Amino acid sequence: MTERPILDKNLDSKTFREFYYLKEELVNFCRENGLPISGGKIEITDRIAYFLDTGEIRPASTIKKKATLVSDINENTKIEPNFVCSEKHRAFFKEHIGNSFSFNVAFQKWLKSNTGKTYKEAIVAYYQILEEKKKGKTKIDKQFEYNTYIRDFFADNKGKTLEEAIKCWKYKKGLPGNNRYERSDLVALD
Repeated sequence: MTERPILDKNLDSKTFREFYYLKEELVNFCRENGLPISGGKIEITDRIAYFLDTGEIRPASTIKKKATLVSDINENTKIEPNFVCSEKHRAFFKEHIGNSFSFNVAFQKWLKSNTGKTYKEAIVAYYQILEEKKKGKTKIDKQFEYNTYIRDFFADNKGKTLEEAIKCWKYKKGLPGNNRYERSDLVALD
């Protein structure tokens, strides 16, 4: 087994990408090397890989979100470009869906990728997303590798504990390559 290398500027980007690092570790590396720390884990990872390859600091993404111009949202209002989950939007959805409403990740993505559709269509989509979630059909995004691993571990190992799942996860993230659950990871429990 190859041990996970320490994240420092002597590491090459190919090796860096083969191993799992916590976002906290990535942010610390950025701070120590003067790289921007803003953005999600994937953006920070790409920024570090670029730095390791070139020694140059890639600036943080500067996409500005435009303020919502819609002053009165109703079911026929179209979803604006560069949608931002604001209190005004939360109030609208709570009024139409109920107090149980929350901006879950899948719904946020739907809103951001369906510019031009109506808020009535958004309400229908929200309920569809909840149904898919109940059936376990939702996809967990790449930046949530731990969540995906734990879900897949339990799907394959009924009766095992979270402690055992975490032990296998820690073993897996110390290996080069992907961080997806594989039955062979159970060797960590021996």
